[in-house]
Amino acid sequence: ITLVHELEIAAPVEAVWHAISTREGWLRWAVPVAWQDPDDADVLETSYDAEAQPGAPQNIRQRFLVRIPNRLLAFQTIKAPAGFADAEQFRGVRTVFELSPVGADRTHVRLTGAGYPRSEAGLRLLTFFEQGNAATLESLRTALEAPAREPDD
Repeated sequence: ITLVHELEIAAPVEAVWHAISTREGWLRWAVPVAWQDPDDADVLETSYDAEAQPGAPQNIRQRFLVRIPNRLLAFQTIKAPAGFADAEQFRGVRTVFELSPVGADRTHVRLTGAGYPRSEAGLRLLTFFEQGNAATLESLRTALEAPAREPDD
């Protein structure tokens, strides 16, 4: 089963790409803490807990599978937070960001989750990510469309 969310962001495709494909970008819009695996640059570990440390049980680990700069980023969750329902079934889901420029200053973003199982667990995951992915995209849009902050004096 496939789940798709789409929206436009008032930001150039390069800015959206940086936000979704780098540790620094994820820190701007998605999570308060993130670490790049020193042994594997394609693994990003994140947490919604600002006090978390690398390797904590509640952390999430994503493996970037495909990167086509300014166009496509595919990843897989290789470690869900401890206690995440249906984590084993979620490992089969691949998540893809597709970016398309809409003029110089706007980007169409399509977020696709593919491979949800046709089972009760798959339906629970779909229900969770129908709301979660929409909120994720809205968070990305909000962060990128926010006016730049002036440095503190």
